[in-house]
Amino acid sequence: MELSSIIHQYYDSYMAKYANTALPGHLKAMNAICSCRTPDSGELYVHCPACNHEHWHPLSCGHRSCPKCQNHEASQWVDRQQGKLLPVSYFMVTFTLPYELRSLTWHHQKAVYSTLFTCVSSTMRDFGLNPKNLGAEIGMTMVLHTHNRKLDFHPHIHVVAPGGGVDKCRRQWKKKKGKYLFNEFALAKVFRARFLAALKDAKLSTPKTIASKWVVDCKHVGKGITALKYLSRYLYRGVISEKNIVSNQNGRVTFRYTESKSGETRYRTLKGEDFLHLVMQHVLPKGFRRVRDYGFLHGNAKKLLFLVQLILHVMIKGLGQRPRPVFKCPCCKAVMVILGFRQAPWNPV
Repeated sequence: MELSSIIHQYYDSYMAKYANTALPGHLKAMNAICSCRTPDSGELYVHCPACNHEHWHPLSCGHRSCPKCQNHEASQWVDRQQGKLLPVSYFMVTFTLPYELRSLTWHHQKAVYSTLFTCVSSTMRDFGLNPKNLGAEIGMTMVLHTHNRKLDFHPHIHVVAPGGGVDKCRRQWKKKKGKYLFNEFALAKVFRARFLAALKDAKLSTPKTIASKWVVDCKHVGKGITALKYLSRYLYRGVISEKNIVSNQNGRVTFRYTESKSGETRYRTLKGEDFLHLVMQHVLPKGFRRVRDYGFLHGNAKKLLFLVQLILHVMIKGLGQRPRPVFKCPCCKAVMVILGFRQAPWNPV
């Protein structure tokens, strides 16, 4: 079941119901998804040197919310993160905004999301620097998610952090022992105070009643690569895979998801226009970065990370550029050669 066909079918009813709340980024995402792998996204002229077969090949749209695009970019990100892995235990800490702040977040996305990154990173950093916890500067990879399993608006940040840090004063590596990083209740309390204070400083009005206890989940995730691969699923390819859209009948769309607590497969059915709204509300503002690195995992700390890897006897391998998939001839399966390019027609939307 292709998302583009669903957009074509329900676009008019979607605009009739959600035109007042649809953002320009939502319309641009739908336009890109509909034009993906069609002449509207541009074409390459490819030639097979083995059998001389030639044809025009439509290009992908390249939009980060398209379920067909950017698998290569996601794989490259995992490769880069894998090159930073250390032989220590890893932890994933999830900071979730309470229900009362979701409306504010929706109407001020860039400001609130940026504040969310700032408060989460400062909370984690200060807990790491606390001598009672670790007494060292930690490294973190943070990814913003705006959805839950049912695709409802549910903004939260996942933090993947190695169990250890750098004590710059003593110039030594400190390792976190056991399968416990920081107290999640203490993390939630500090995070809540900082986030509400930051919203006040930004002059964003908050609801009168906000939950006194916020949710922060901290768990051990082994060597880290499993958590990173999980996070990579939603970095570049939207919030839903087309294989999970199971039916489109009588004006209603059904998709499946896995319930987090039980692990069971569930199904959710919505009107076509409501389904499009459910998916499009997770399109991030233009230019906003969903994933960020901090501490010794930051891009500007490559020298420090290299020293940490030497201390921990990490076998550093040269990270080669992952080759892009090639075009194969439909007749003889040989690798085809690109001879020309035809630009997509200009579209002002």
